[in-house]
Amino acid sequence: MILNTGQRTDIPAFYSEWFCNRLREKQVLVRNPYNVSQLIRYRISPDVVDAICFCTKNPAPMLAHMELLAPFGQFWFVTITPYGKSIEPNVPDKTEIIESFKALSKIVGAERVAWRYDPIIIFEKYTVAQHVQSFEKMCRALAGFTKTCVISFVDIYPKVRRNFPDVQEVAKDDKLALGKTFAKIGASYGMQIKACAEGNDLAQFGIDCSGCMTKAVYEAALGCSLNIPEKTTRVKNATAI
Repeated sequence: MILNTGQRTDIPAFYSEWFCNRLREKQVLVRNPYNVSQLIRYRISPDVVDAICFCTKNPAPMLAHMELLAPFGQFWFVTITPYGKSIEPNVPDKTEIIESFKALSKIVGAERVAWRYDPIIIFEKYTVAQHVQSFEKMCRALAGFTKTCVISFVDIYPKVRRNFPDVQEVAKDDKLALGKTFAKIGASYGMQIKACAEGNDLAQFGIDCSGCMTKAVYEAALGCSLNIPEKTTRVKNATAI
């Protein structure tokens, strides 16, 4: 089983103590968002959990508890973007996140930490040129600490529209220009650029468009093959209560 902790919130940034308690108790209760009266109990133990996946903008709070995670396979997505407090008010300074990223990479290995530079938004001071400059600077800082950078462009979901009413879809020409340049910069720093849910338009530049959270990604990180069913089946270590 792969335990993905990042689908609803940023657990390392805001709920690290809670998650550590769940690891100590070797179980977690998950509420069904479509049926709030239903709880499902999952066992969290290395004999049933092949890997834990984290998606975070701030891994620092978990760094003091890495011994609890040591028995598990791990994969981390850490998002670092150039945006300021007007867009990311609860995210620490980028230099702090970069240092936390490096510390995390030293513990789990560069092959188990991917940098996410997304979503890419084009407006005001965040122009194509500014993104290129910021991306190159971050690549230079993270070189050797990851082998992968995942990019995607903003999607205008209703929540995005509510929070950022002026945001616009990124034009195709801008996507192609950034994809081509990012691929070249990433290669110069030993990073494979992956596109997340962007189709195949960027493949022409050597960008991997096969997906960012696939069986192949986990197998490469864990160094072993995974027997993942093609069809959804009931998880054996899950119990409805």
